[in-house]
Amino acid sequence: MVVLPVFLQAPWVHLHPFSACLFTSIILGIGIYLVESKHQRWGNPGSLLVGVSGSWLGGCLFWGWLRGHPLLHLPVEAIALPLALGGLNTRWRIGSSFYLACLLGTAFTDLMMVITGVMHSWPVVVKASMQEAPTVLHKTAIELLHPIPFGCLIAAGAIILLLAREMNKKAALGHSPNQTWLVASAALTTTLWIDGLFFLSALFQPKLSGLI
Repeated sequence: MVVLPVFLQAPWVHLHPFSACLFTSIILGIGIYLVESKHQRWGNPGSLLVGVSGSWLGGCLFWGWLRGHPLLHLPVEAIALPLALGGLNTRWRIGSSFYLACLLGTAFTDLMMVITGVMHSWPVVVKASMQEAPTVLHKTAIELLHPIPFGCLIAAGAIILLLAREMNKKAALGHSPNQTWLVASAALTTTLWIDGLFFLSALFQPKLSGLI
């Protein structure tokens, strides 16, 4: 639910942002239908899809029309934040926890881009042609290998893993696993792996990173 939107949404938004944005209604509709269905076992998957729809919508809006303005990234991705916070104590809590964990991962990513100086290269990368973008990405990734920025990235990764571990501990409390915390932990950890994958691809296969 984290990986698929990233790798499906990125090229789709580049080709046709409006249709990608409209697809939000399909994800949301399926999620609501599953939650409202008589089969209780589909409630959690449905709630999860509702959470995915919030992340999908924010991603489409930003990458479709506002990608050249990095400071708007987190605010746009947080478009469903009030609904997610309100849904934590309802039957939509699985979707809310997924969305909030993904948003936290995005906040970490953007913060590290500011700290390491990558934010300055962002507009150049997203406005470059598909032929030029890989070169800019590769140069930016090389700069992150310097001791200070690389150390900051390692520290941020360690913090994320510690947060995910604490979420797993909270999930284990009680007689049965708390799926809300499990989903949040998985979403946050997966966001870290995706960031790492893009970093490695920018180093060794920058043409693949150019998709986003």
